Amino acid sequence: MPPPEPAPQPARRSWAPLLAVCAGYFMVILDVTVINVAVPVVGRELSASLTGIQWITDGYTLVFAGFLLTGGALGDRLGNRRVFCWGVAVFTAASAACALAPGTSFLVVARLVEGLGAALIVPGSLALLQQAYPEPEVRSRAFGLWGSMAGIAASAGPLLGGLLVSTVGWRWVFLINLPVGAVCLALTLRHVARSPRRADRALDWPAQVAVVAAVALLTAGLNEAGRRGWSDPVVLAGLGLAVLSAVAFAVRERLARSPALPLSLLHSRAMSGGAVIGLLFNFGFYGMVFTASLEFQHQRGYSALGTGLALFPAVAMTMFASVLSGRLSRRTGDRPLVISGMLLAALGLAGWAAAGADPAYALLVAPMMAAGFGTSFALTGSTATVMGAAPPAYSGAASALFNTTRQVGSATGVALGGSLLASAANYGTGIRTSMGIGALAYLGAAALAWWCVPAKPGRPPGLTWLRPERR
Repeated sequence: MPPPEPAPQPARRSWAPLLAVCAGYFMVILDVTVINVAVPVVGRELSASLTGIQWITDGYTLVFAGFLLTGGALGDRLGNRRVFCWGVAVFTAASAACALAPGTSFLVVARLVEGLGAALIVPGSLALLQQAYPEPEVRSRAFGLWGSMAGIAASAGPLLGGLLVSTVGWRWVFLINLPVGAVCLALTLRHVARSPRRADRALDWPAQVAVVAAVALLTAGLNEAGRRGWSDPVVLAGLGLAVLSAVAFAVRERLARSPALPLSLLHSRAMSGGAVIGLLFNFGFYGMVFTASLEFQHQRGYSALGTGLALFPAVAMTMFASVLSGRLSRRTGDRPLVISGMLLAALGLAGWAAAGADPAYALLVAPMMAAGFGTSFALTGSTATVMGAAPPAYSGAASALFNTTRQVGSATGVALGGSLLASAANYGTGIRTSMGIGALAYLGAAALAWWCVPAKPGRPPGLTWLRPERR
């Protein structure tokens, strides 16, 4: 009698796709913040004007935020892996151009191209993770680690930038992207499966132009509000045109035969509510990081490197919180994690606001840790909620929507924080007001999560409106 055949062993899961996607996402978010401590040196060495310095900083963010939905639509049509690889290649080449820039104009153009590469990377990153890890519990863990990259990169940017500028020079702020981009591209091509191409998804160029204009005008208006004030005619005109562009986008999407983002998707409260939650917690977290950076440098006299070290407590919690939330979500569902994370982050910023006019640094460590932990703890569940609510054909568009709202939240938090610091009677009042508003944003996100995030693992709420063929 032949011996019984051994039981089949489960296939070993590869984490290479996660490493590839996180490497690309880390580069993108790092370049938002790492330039902040380097740009004074850049401006001095390249004899840049104030306008040139502003464009070196803001041009990347404008193109990045404005073309996210275009990147998502291209990924759905041409395949998310292909567009992701294009984005990594463009971003890496543009980083090399930034490092070799002979003058301000060249650097500004290279930064704009870098932003375009970032807009191609980010929407495909979530779609590729959803494709690589179909099991809900594994996907939640992957989403958690992906989300932790944002907090780590954003908060580590000033620390890494200060270290590089003070040792090997500002050009290395961009040169470090070259080996990361090469590794990311190699891992993606070798370990990430090809994504389906949906030739029926025609690119709706009028809608793409409208959304690019809306996001770019909104981001530019919010950035200028921090410098000019909210009542400045330039700011008001930019915000008004952004609203008109958003209306034009909505009208076009309603009439288009093949819309980039069907408005019916937003009828799902999981999709629309999760996107707003992303806006609110990015508003709170990046507003805190920005105002805290100014507080440490301008009021306490910290160096760029010292500021990065002072912000480290917020960074240190993000990885731990993301891993923990990814493990817990399969037992508890996403709703308890999102709500508890937002409440903890609100408590942290409220604690900073209540700490007094000139609190000792030791009193600020716990609030920063609470904000970093709570934001990262909630990001996993909100990401899973949005991506789980999207039909497979629109995974790139859903990722683009989520990340676009997050970028808008970041820009709003930074602009409002800067405006409050500039207009308050004193610095202490401005930063306490900013932290208080951030705490209210976190509370609003917690309330919204109760309505739109699934209570238990399973099917997200708000999908019953979909016709069977579109589920």
